[in-house]
Amino acid sequence: MGALSDIRTIQEILSRHHFTFSKAMGQNFLINPSVCPRMAQMGGAAPDAGVLEIGPGIGVLTCELAQRAGKVVAVELDKRLLPVLEETLHDYSNVTVINQDVMKADLAGIIKKEFGKMDVYVCANLPYYITSPVIMRLLEERLPIKAITVMVQKEAAERLCAQPGTRQAGAVTLAVRYYAEPVRLFQVSRGSFYPAPHVDSAVIQLNIRQTPAVAVRQEKLFFQAVHAAFAQRRKTLLNALSSGLGLAKEQAGGILSRANVSAGLRAEQLTLEQFAAIADAMDEFWEK
Repeated sequence: MGALSDIRTIQEILSRHHFTFSKAMGQNFLINPSVCPRMAQMGGAAPDAGVLEIGPGIGVLTCELAQRAGKVVAVELDKRLLPVLEETLHDYSNVTVINQDVMKADLAGIIKKEFGKMDVYVCANLPYYITSPVIMRLLEERLPIKAITVMVQKEAAERLCAQPGTRQAGAVTLAVRYYAEPVRLFQVSRGSFYPAPHVDSAVIQLNIRQTPAVAVRQEKLFFQAVHAAFAQRRKTLLNALSSGLGLAKEQAGGILSRANVSAGLRAEQLTLEQFAAIADAMDEFWEK
């Protein structure tokens, strides 16, 4: 078998299995031979570590991970790819493929069963349409993982790795920063894929924090404040929080005053610490 990053090899394998690409699943397979080795090397794959991969496709990244990691578990939604993966991963006894939807699978159970006491890393080429939902599920469930290394759309990478308080920041920026320290690793051109998407990609790494970036009395209120503020990001905080939290403007203003945050600011201008202060002020407000 030729290299899995070679377009002719990919075409031969897919033709042999009568496979056709699904736009709905965002299927684009890597044909740049330098990308997957870099991802595997930088993603934490090591003989004493386990790697959870999401959406292995035909197994290009999976093979690189299997050569470096003690064990690899790949979660693949498309059952049509199972016979393809059986062929391409035939030589690797340390790989397990699970045919499930990553958004519905019992990830905590899978990690416990498959990896035991190993350090676990996530490494994946994520379909664009589920980038944020997958990342947030991995973070919010506080799974026992050390880091998440994923390839995402370039614009998504910029948003996920943006600094709070800048124009590129969004609700997902604050959420990611709360749970992890994001780092942008390298860019991947659209020509690195087959079929080629319409945008470039980037590989980012989220190093999981042992404790959240900021301390808050109630985590739920912190995220309520963030989502309310960014849901109407062109509005001032006073108007966005009033509308998003169902409060009178006087009440929203009182919360912001208690948090020592200017009512005239907009969501993208706030730091994590300021959102934490708003959340604690909300907690005090509802205690009354």
